[in-house]
Amino acid sequence: MADRQSGAAAGRRLPLRQDTLRGIGLICTGFAVIAVADAAVKWALPEVGVAVAMIWRGAVGMIAIAVLVRGRGLRPRRVPLLALRSALHCAVTVTFYVAWINGMALADTYAVNAAAPLLMTLLAIPILGERVGWRRWASTCVGFAGVLLMLQPGGDLWRWEAAMLLAGVCVLALTRLWMRVLAATDTPGAIAFWLLAAHVPMGLLLLPFFPPLAPILPSWPVVLALGLVGLANGSAHFLFARAFAIAPVSALAPYEYTTLVWGGALGFLIWAEVPAWTTLLGASVVISAGLYNLHREGVRRRDAAASARRRAEGPEAPGTATAHPPRDPQGQT
Repeated sequence: MADRQSGAAAGRRLPLRQDTLRGIGLICTGFAVIAVADAAVKWALPEVGVAVAMIWRGAVGMIAIAVLVRGRGLRPRRVPLLALRSALHCAVTVTFYVAWINGMALADTYAVNAAAPLLMTLLAIPILGERVGWRRWASTCVGFAGVLLMLQPGGDLWRWEAAMLLAGVCVLALTRLWMRVLAATDTPGAIAFWLLAAHVPMGLLLLPFFPPLAPILPSWPVVLALGLVGLANGSAHFLFARAFAIAPVSALAPYEYTTLVWGGALGFLIWAEVPAWTTLLGASVVISAGLYNLHREGVRRRDAAASARRRAEGPEAPGTATAHPPRDPQGQT
């Protein structure tokens, strides 16, 4: 384990650009995979129900992760935080599954989920100790105005499932920040493995409230879909954990918006779903505000790094110029 930790530390000492590019590649792949998994589980939910889908997702997903890491590095380090994060993520899963089983479009759920980066900006203040200036406060307020535009009375998203989903997205933002905290002590495999492992007992506990909607053994197409859900979730959460371990949150967060593209395409191809114009307009406002927040975070980090370099170099000592050998008079003009 010590060798692995030293190796991880060495990896973090690589140039930021190299780590950031790898992290962006991992996070983009993860979001594409998770969109396919979400479409598969939305298609299977009417036959199996919420609780059974969670059990399949957890059981197959944890096996997939164990195979990916060859059983190594799965021992948790920060057990209380890892357990709490996994349990809260199970609650987030329930909100999405309930929304989908009640007919909410895939792209609509991703539009509400676009508020997550804005919420992460606010939650980073108490959790990560970050400072938020007036510009980011203003853009965050504009972003939440976009959320209100999507959820306006009489609109397509004026439904209780959307309000429940927004509460779940608040919890999701918290778990995303905790992933960054856990990455300092736990391996990506451990973070992903125990998150999906928690879905099995939570699904069993929820069976009385969300009983199976069909016979215990689903049809073979549904079994294959649920197997895909588990494999895809296991792979995607491993990619997420790895990406957050090697790249800053500010560099990765904008790519969460790619799920709107994947969700819109898959929803249209499978269910002929077309989001309402209010949903698209509100999502555009939310995304614009989120991207501006991330831009300001990049500016803040660059300013802080420049200030740190100036402090490290210190003021130029008097007479420094005379410390160098004098120039040849013949070379002076």
